[in-house]
Amino acid sequence: MVTVIGFALYGFTVGYWRSPVMGIFVAMKMPLLIALTLGCNGLLNGLLGILLGSGLGFRQSLHALLSAFSISALILGAVAPVTFFLAINVPSADSPQAASAHSAYLLTHTFMIAMAGLIGVVRLGKLLESYSSSRTVARSTLAAWIAGNAFLGMQFSWILRPFFGSPRLEVAFLRDDPMKGSFIEAVWGSLERIFGGIPIQGLVGIVGGGALILIFIYQIRTERKKRKP
Repeated sequence: MVTVIGFALYGFTVGYWRSPVMGIFVAMKMPLLIALTLGCNGLLNGLLGILLGSGLGFRQSLHALLSAFSISALILGAVAPVTFFLAINVPSADSPQAASAHSAYLLTHTFMIAMAGLIGVVRLGKLLESYSSSRTVARSTLAAWIAGNAFLGMQFSWILRPFFGSPRLEVAFLRDDPMKGSFIEAVWGSLERIFGGIPIQGLVGIVGGGALILIFIYQIRTERKKRKP
């Protein structure tokens, strides 16, 4: 219940920029997005657990991912008042700056959701180390979980769009062409509108660098705790 409420509150602030109705739509779709990602990734991670030897089966993997999403929901629910304040203060959807505001809004929320999801999964590192036969296996499993969550989350969010609500399109619960385009194309277009075009290596470096920094910080904290008497 906490997970559903946290994602629903945050989802409302995401869609509110386009209209209050859009906010209600996204509040309903955000928990659905997480449920789809959780269900598919639970099966995938159960298979990966067997292949990589993490010691976690399908049921344990599903419970672990639910814990990770609960952490992410608490983070996003906590920042919901801030994102709501952002939604009511950025240029509105009918202003001359609507296109650039939409791009910045999309990138901001994409980054926040990605970081909350990454923190939630990385927190499961200790669980993986306690079950796995070695630290290498635990790290490999953790990396696979992060990649799976990112890929499936992006694909399902694109199919269930709109979440942010394009100022050029009517408010709707779902688009008529859910399979047209991709989430990466939308993010790339927003980056080009804001920065005037950047090389793809730069985008990969930003995302990959952020992930590596968080994993590195987690490893340092783990080593320090092990050294304590």
